[in-house]
Amino acid sequence: MNALSPAMDVFSPSGPAPVLCDTTLRDGEQTAGVVFDLAERCAIASALDAAGVAEIELGVAAMGAAEIGAIRQIARGLVAASPLVWARARAEDIAAAHQTGVRRVHVAVPLSPCHLAGKLRVDADWARTQVRQLVSLATGMGLAVSVGAEDGSRTDPAFVAEIATIAAEAGAIRFRLADTLGVLDPFAAHDLVRRLVATQPLPIEFHAHNDLGLATANTLAAARAGASHLSVTVGGLGERAGNAALEEVAAVLAAQGRPTGVGLDRLVPLAEMVARAAGRPVPAAKPIVGPAVFSHESGIHVDGLLKDRTTYESAGLRPEVFGRAHRLVLGKHSGLAGVVHALREAGLRHDDAFARALLPMVRAEAERLKRALEPADLIRLARGLCPGAQGVAQS
Repeated sequence: MNALSPAMDVFSPSGPAPVLCDTTLRDGEQTAGVVFDLAERCAIASALDAAGVAEIELGVAAMGAAEIGAIRQIARGLVAASPLVWARARAEDIAAAHQTGVRRVHVAVPLSPCHLAGKLRVDADWARTQVRQLVSLATGMGLAVSVGAEDGSRTDPAFVAEIATIAAEAGAIRFRLADTLGVLDPFAAHDLVRRLVATQPLPIEFHAHNDLGLATANTLAAARAGASHLSVTVGGLGERAGNAALEEVAAVLAAQGRPTGVGLDRLVPLAEMVARAAGRPVPAAKPIVGPAVFSHESGIHVDGLLKDRTTYESAGLRPEVFGRAHRLVLGKHSGLAGVVHALREAGLRHDDAFARALLPMVRAEAERLKRALEPADLIRLARGLCPGAQGVAQS
């Protein structure tokens, strides 16, 4: 590309959009110390539904009668999204799922040697038998069944593929590969999913954890490898370091030209709702939904944005797409263009000479306060430098 050619984004479309399956109400609520009451669960499910999320995992029916009743109530409130219930590889879990009235159950089957031998004290033949029997049991109850490879990323890929084949033969509709401990990197995730997609008749869903900070990257790699369904949570909430974040996955896929049907302008209020219910405020720098992610202070960046937004704005990350806007703030790293802009916005004198004289004061005040300056701070500094600055706007 010629140095003076228009800037190009690196996003590139690759195949149809995957379907997002949100598990905020199941895996998200498994976050240590997080509890959603029934009203919050209903509100979150309705917000996910209204945002265009295709599938919502509502909970674990095996927790008892109260949970079964709660799942029933949440499911009744859904308009477009398909609900499902999570179950362990136990017949009683499937029976409990059936009592909810939800017509889809996901059965998670431990597959890694440490899970089979260490946790359950069983062998590989147990997993083979359970998948055959439980899928048949569930389909006999009229349930659609997906099967999940718990800790599949630490399991012999040949055994994972074998279990997927057994699940398909027994009547399952989908196979979920879980990176339960978040040990994969994007290259390994891509290779593992590509192998499954190439050899299995079932659609492949990918469920990532964020222990190494790679859940979103691994999920997108899985999508590039052919995973048709992606498991996510709002804000990346979930066990330990969390899961792949709904807002990040949806935003990237949309930027690639593979929109998932999720309304990007719904993501910020959705994240804020879940954060309030979880008692975990959205971090300022959280991609897409963080309150500070479209804020700019650095003189170089602010100068570029004011001249041409594309200098520091990707086509796939325009803030308006998410119902947001750029926010230019004054601080230690501000430059002349930022001070001129702030003075103009405040209705103050804003010629270059005045702004240049004010700039060191702005930086010093930001250092003293250890924060960005508010409009009142700027007005105070401007009046201190020139008592008549207010209302003496100049071009």
